[in-house]
Amino acid sequence: MEIVDLNSDMGEGFGVYRLGDDVAIMECVSSVNVACGWHAGDPLIMQERVALAKDLAIGLGAHPGYPDLLGFGRRDLKLSPKEARAYTLYQVGALYGFARAQQIPLEHVKLHGSFYNQVAYDLTLSQAVLEGLRDFDPHLIVLAPSLSPMAKLGQEMGLRVAQEVFADRHYLDDGRLVPRSHPRAFVTDVQEALARVVRMVKDRRVQTISGQEIEICADTICVHGDNPKAVQLAMHIKEALLKNGVKIQPLRAFLKGGVH
Repeated sequence: MEIVDLNSDMGEGFGVYRLGDDVAIMECVSSVNVACGWHAGDPLIMQERVALAKDLAIGLGAHPGYPDLLGFGRRDLKLSPKEARAYTLYQVGALYGFARAQQIPLEHVKLHGSFYNQVAYDLTLSQAVLEGLRDFDPHLIVLAPSLSPMAKLGQEMGLRVAQEVFADRHYLDDGRLVPRSHPRAFVTDVQEALARVVRMVKDRRVQTISGQEIEICADTICVHGDNPKAVQLAMHIKEALLKNGVKIQPLRAFLKGGVH
């Protein structure tokens, strides 16, 4: 039986502003990535989302991004490896404080937006971030795009790496996501998204935007919390996976390996 994690990015409001229905989505997924205050989120939101993750017994992860509230962390910044490592640790440490205070383990880390994409495919930045996370806690699970250089390097370093696929995004022939600026970046049809997700998990294949078939590895599936149909999509994905004999569990329950 295949096992997969279903994750979503949470806590991406700020102050009086809220983005998405976090509570409804968190009831559908097995892991959450909580924004740490730089691209979105604030201390009160972080505290609330950590408490809810504990109540729901789902996996808690940090979601560090660029220091870019206005651009929601989706604008490109030029970072040095030293900055990439420090930015990651600063934000992970912030969420860890709330997790520690509420006696829930911080289980994983997933970078956000442009930070995620830049680090995943730049090995110099990947190494800096991965070494920082290993020094902080070698048992942390690191989320990275499926078959990306970051995923491969993390595995070589002995870290637990969860290879991530996306329910609502199209892929390029090289395995990267189609840029958000492209008119076909998103999978807008729910039934198409469901069929793609099931196939990625069970057959380890996905059709790219050009029609080519490529290999993919799905340890965890992301449903973007800022997608207007996020709640509906998360519910349907969960139903489709269970219907097709796929078990949904937090990463901690099935992802083995890591530094000993």
